[in-house]
Amino acid sequence: MGIEKSPGHFSAHGHDFRGGAYSIGIETAGFAAFARKAASHSMVQKVRKSIEGRDLILGVDRLDYSKGITQRIDAFERFITNNPAHQRSVTYLQITPKSRSEVPEYEAMQHAVAEQAGRVNGAIGTVDWVPIRYINRSISRPILAGLYRLAKIGLVTPLRDGMNLVAKEYVAAQDPENPGVLVLSRFAGAARELKSALLVNPYDVDGTANAMARGINMPLEERQERWRGMMDHLLKNDVSHWCETFLADLTSE
Repeated sequence: MGIEKSPGHFSAHGHDFRGGAYSIGIETAGFAAFARKAASHSMVQKVRKSIEGRDLILGVDRLDYSKGITQRIDAFERFITNNPAHQRSVTYLQITPKSRSEVPEYEAMQHAVAEQAGRVNGAIGTVDWVPIRYINRSISRPILAGLYRLAKIGLVTPLRDGMNLVAKEYVAAQDPENPGVLVLSRFAGAARELKSALLVNPYDVDGTANAMARGINMPLEERQERWRGMMDHLLKNDVSHWCETFLADLTSE
């Protein structure tokens, strides 16, 4: 173990070391332009047509215990149960590519999530409304960007995450005239930057359900104000800024 000489500076084995935390960004302006174009992708338009004017709630995560997918599905069910007026007015699309399928525990988790989504659909769905659409394969980047832009709510609620760039991509993809709402776990690293998101404890099913309701009902002016604050931050702290800051500190001494 080294000895901290001053904040961020350590000494060990006769050598001095410097450490720091550098929050990685995305190519914000480029992704925003990409999403504008992707909104017209034929598959995105098919999804738009298929939800028949309903608000779209979107979750995008690899299959992993840390992503809080089962808690999120519970929260969506609670949202509908507590807000029956929204039954048949929203669709929740969860995109979860398979991960580590050779590991039995992950294979079991895949089945558990699919069964949970099916149970909720059976409990609250109707003959003409499937509440949850669950896809367990990868989606191409253009389609994903278009879906981000289409979604009224971006649901990013990991139980614990170092950063989570999905949250940043969702914000960057939004239409400035009619942006969606980011519901974000306070246990994701991105929460330290995206402070205008609706921050939730992913273990709190009622709290997450309430955030969904608030996001769905949020007035346009508030949505725009929250989005502008986050987008301004992402533009200033994009991947180029991250690289420049890291390299500048690396070569400063």
